[in-house]
Amino acid sequence: MNGRLRIAALVAVLALVLAPLVGPVSSASAAGKPSVKLSKSQAGTGGSITVTGSGWRPKTLLMMLICGQSVPSRGVIGGTNSCANSDGRAVTTDAKGNFSKQLPVTEPPKPCPCVVHVATVTGEKADADAIFMVAGHSVEPLPKEESGGRLSVLTDTRLDGSSGLLTWFGSPPSRTLVFTVGNVGTAPVKNPVFQVGTSHGVFAPQWEEQQWRGTIAPGRKAQIKLPVELSAGAHGDYTVSLKYGGKVLAEQPWGVGRPWGVTLFWILLCVVVPGAVFRIGMAVVDRVRPHRPNGRGGRHRGFRLPELTVRIPKLSPSPASPPVSPKTSTTPSLPWFTPDSDPGTVANGQLSAPQENSPTTKGHS
Repeated sequence: MNGRLRIAALVAVLALVLAPLVGPVSSASAAGKPSVKLSKSQAGTGGSITVTGSGWRPKTLLMMLICGQSVPSRGVIGGTNSCANSDGRAVTTDAKGNFSKQLPVTEPPKPCPCVVHVATVTGEKADADAIFMVAGHSVEPLPKEESGGRLSVLTDTRLDGSSGLLTWFGSPPSRTLVFTVGNVGTAPVKNPVFQVGTSHGVFAPQWEEQQWRGTIAPGRKAQIKLPVELSAGAHGDYTVSLKYGGKVLAEQPWGVGRPWGVTLFWILLCVVVPGAVFRIGMAVVDRVRPHRPNGRGGRHRGFRLPELTVRIPKLSPSPASPPVSPKTSTTPSLPWFTPDSDPGTVANGQLSAPQENSPTTKGHS
């Protein structure tokens, strides 16, 4: 028993001795939140710094930006409008949620104090900031934080509504963004103005201000409903963002179906229009072309066979025709024989064989 107590006391003494030697653990890492570290805390325009991160979701796409008028405690004041968006860099975390990437140093549109802002592009929202100083860039004090009422989103946002028949034919899709906020400040908030933004893919959201009519007392909460509408014919994966006081409070994905009615309309149009043009063209041709001189108006579409007259020759000879002599040949002469060489004609006009009463037959008898 005494041996176990000695070992425990020795471990406690070693922990107290080695504690100052071990570097402090960041609160972000201890809490399991994403963290960002920089290779340099200050650099001038034209240079670059190495940004490393840990604690992020594995295989997640991140965006790195240098933002002005920001501190880690207050976040990016004014949103990405305070950042050098054109010189940002994208990076994907590894299987353990870590990354390392170089970032070019560029002056942000707002004065310093500045931060390197890293945020997720897709999936669940997460971000982290690290203090950075752009050498030669102007420095101004941060705007005063508004005292009094402060709103915070208490529940997850949702989109209510459904698409109708007109949306299937290209009408603008519309939904209602519903969420619950609470006043965590010390003063009431009257008629708060929210910013609702819609973004498609990796593009930046387009913000639109919407005012909610009402007053939220300190410690109270209220359900907010704000209309959201996309452009006509919109389809695909969209993201609806909610901003208040220059800070993004929530994001909600929105999958919009393709307006197949528009596709069906164009298919029918490609079939009907050529048919109508063909009919009109045939009507014009029928009116313009000259008519046949057959004494009848209109266009002959049928095919008529010529009338045939069948004549049966008479068997009896005509009474006006003269009698034919038995010795006269009625056989016409052929074109390739002369009258003397016609095989059907003999000297005595007899076509048959010699008879018994002929002079030759009598001489021999």
